[in-house]
Amino acid sequence: MIIGKDIKKQYGSLEVLKGVDLHINESEVVSIVGSSGAGKTTLLTILGTLDRPSSGEILFNNVNITSLNEKKMAAFRNEHIGFVFQFHHLLPEFTALENVSIPAFIHKIPKKQAESKATELLDLLGLKHRIHHKPSELSGGEQQRVAVARALINSPKVIFADEPSGNLDSENAHNLHQLFFTLRDELKQTIVVVTHNETLANMANRKLTMKDGLIQNISH
Repeated sequence: MIIGKDIKKQYGSLEVLKGVDLHINESEVVSIVGSSGAGKTTLLTILGTLDRPSSGEILFNNVNITSLNEKKMAAFRNEHIGFVFQFHHLLPEFTALENVSIPAFIHKIPKKQAESKATELLDLLGLKHRIHHKPSELSGGEQQRVAVARALINSPKVIFADEPSGNLDSENAHNLHQLFFTLRDELKQTIVVVTHNETLANMANRKLTMKDGLIQNISH
């Protein structure tokens, strides 16, 4: 599904990624682990088209996304990729329903259809009774589930998650981790997650360990 070939990234003289090769299969959860500064988040943002590699290429269902111009890359990202970050980045003035619907509106999906899909997703994630609440009225775990629903709204091929449970207590973190595997099993969702949480990392189909800008080990 996703193939990365010799991905390198430099910021001036600092070489963050030194030639990463990897593949991500459909309907699997892949964790990326390693110490701070290993290049995990840089790799995730490049795979998610939020940044470009200095060299190398990324094939996404045989499309070389590194060759797309900014406009085409933004359209590709909106259609095929969902993101979940450590900080949920919900817009405080909007309800859960509205926050989840925003990417669909950007994708030019009619309001009624977008809100119907958003309601379905919030129901799937156990938040149907909270759809008209604003972020300040939701718990941390609920806010992060809203962020997951928002990531799913355009039926992306893959979700990239960067320390998604880093701000959650142990119970909410456990619930979020279980949710990822429910999404894999029930929706055939592909998920790539950068995490320091060993429990989540070891639950994944594959665990990629990074060190000094390279993948040093792959475990199943």
